[in-house]
Amino acid sequence: MEMIDYAIILIYFLVLVVIGVIGVKKASSTDVYMLSGQNLGFFMFFGCLVAVFLGGSSTIGSAQLGYEIGFSGVWFVFSMGLGISLFGLILLRKVSGYEVTTISELLGRLFNVETKLVGAIVAAIYTLMVSVTQVIAIGVLLSAIFGWNLKLAMLIGGGVVFFYTILGGMWSVSMTDVVQFAIMTIGIFFIMLPVSLNKVGGFNELLVQLPSSYFSFTNIGFLEILKYLTTFTLGMMVGQDIWQRYFTARNKKIAITGGALISVYAFLYSMAMVIIGMCALVLIPNITDTQSVFTVMAFETMPNGLLGIVFAAVAAAIMSTASGTLLASSTLITRDILRDHFFKYMTDREFLMLSRITTFILGIVAIIISLWIQSLLVAIDVAYAILAGAIFIPIVFGLFWKKTTARAAFLSMTISAVVVILGLIIEGMSSTNPILYGISVNIVVIIVVSLFDRSSKQENKENIKEA
Repeated sequence: MEMIDYAIILIYFLVLVVIGVIGVKKASSTDVYMLSGQNLGFFMFFGCLVAVFLGGSSTIGSAQLGYEIGFSGVWFVFSMGLGISLFGLILLRKVSGYEVTTISELLGRLFNVETKLVGAIVAAIYTLMVSVTQVIAIGVLLSAIFGWNLKLAMLIGGGVVFFYTILGGMWSVSMTDVVQFAIMTIGIFFIMLPVSLNKVGGFNELLVQLPSSYFSFTNIGFLEILKYLTTFTLGMMVGQDIWQRYFTARNKKIAITGGALISVYAFLYSMAMVIIGMCALVLIPNITDTQSVFTVMAFETMPNGLLGIVFAAVAAAIMSTASGTLLASSTLITRDILRDHFFKYMTDREFLMLSRITTFILGIVAIIISLWIQSLLVAIDVAYAILAGAIFIPIVFGLFWKKTTARAAFLSMTISAVVVILGLIIEGMSSTNPILYGISVNIVVIIVVSLFDRSSKQENKENIKEA
């Protein structure tokens, strides 16, 4: 890298810090801090929604999968985009009718305060773990760019993104996300992808150089595809970070239209990243740490100036997701745990201060966990396994099956969360089986307990009549 590349990246970081400082004044109420005033037009809304889920794991992880398995790696990111689109098309109108801000608020409306509390804890863990993946990703990126130790790079990169999030909340996040969406799109689609293909001699050369299995979308097998869809599609449909972004739209038409297009963009983005990974396999076939495929490829193929833009694009993808998920975790904890159970009579100004303090503490926790795990795809698997395994079924049953009882929802969430966590401990953090165990247990418990509760109520009524 030359000075021009370093200058581009440092200027980009400086812009983010400035937006955070401005956000202190702009985010003067909790509505602006958490939902950006619920006034985003189509372009800003779409850009923010893309930015919140296309992060480090989506970018660096997809290039890694392209290097390892080819087209089948598309399922990773496409499954996420599909889940976001399905939430807008299937669940948004029903959820909006309850006038809630968080997943746990909806669980409270559907069931009871105990279910709301468990939901807040599970969803907060999920969003925090997604933030962890982004801290790891920004660490990997900065380590490659500046030659820093990985842990130092995590501390610096995580510190920058959490700085503007803590100060300006969703207002700062929305402003930075629009910039980051534009940089991501230009950097990946119009610079990195065409340059990578040019270096290998075009797409036809990939067909010649790589095994035919690399060009199959189903090479990983039906069960593996099902695991991707179960883990990430269901997880995104009940992701607090996704819900919170949907609620920033000016109206439902913008939200539904923008959301429906997300799966299309996700497919195109994942295809671009996978093809970049495949080009890397042709040009640099002996990369031992496949998590670094994207950065190695960038160094090998990008001319100075463009190299800085490409790395800024990856940083944009990472930081936008980190900020959105951190804020989502903070919102859940502040609104549905701290305010509900400890600070019931706070003014809006006091609540805003509590939100910033909570965000600050969670930022520190995310960095500490990142230093411990240090693996992108492992951290993302843990996050979605806990969320989809415990939360998805109670929300869907609560919205669409009126016989669901509060006790059934509470028990199904609690038991399935324990099953998922135990499964991850026993089978390993990278195993995707625990989510299937969690969902299976969830369905059985919620149906059996709901029917038992109704049967018990009916029996009590009959006993009262007889008495």
